[in-house]
Amino acid sequence: MNDYIRTMREMIGHETLITVGCGAIIEDERGRILLQKRTDFGVWGVPGGLLEVGETFEEAVRREVKEETGLSMNALDLFGVYSGTKGFAEYENGDKVFSVQIIFKVTDFRGTVEKNKESHELCFLHKEAIPQKLNPHQAPFIHDWMNDTPGPIIK
Repeated sequence: MNDYIRTMREMIGHETLITVGCGAIIEDERGRILLQKRTDFGVWGVPGGLLEVGETFEEAVRREVKEETGLSMNALDLFGVYSGTKGFAEYENGDKVFSVQIIFKVTDFRGTVEKNKESHELCFLHKEAIPQKLNPHQAPFIHDWMNDTPGPIIK
């Protein structure tokens, strides 16, 4: 948990907190997406995490992807900005969040995939091999990627 979230939780307890998530749809040269099976909830999703105070979206996604996968990304393309009722979650500890997701698509990256303590697994998968147990916050944009549908841009 980053310092901002920790501080806000001390102030508001379990009440709904608005967060900004930054994630990356990382696609390899064979058209496969990099998915991460997380250790905390056991669901699959793309690498990413929460924006920290003072960070840009790009800085946040680059930091999170490097931490979670070992990969460095070159060019980033905005895939979509996701918000709405699907962004709400209540966790087992009672914390409630509403998350806005800024998602990038990346095909230009370098390094070797290395999992960290947040990952049970990291692997590139073809569209037909995407697991059904997806992170509910990320399922909309993973499905948009699978269906070659450009993500929504909210202005």
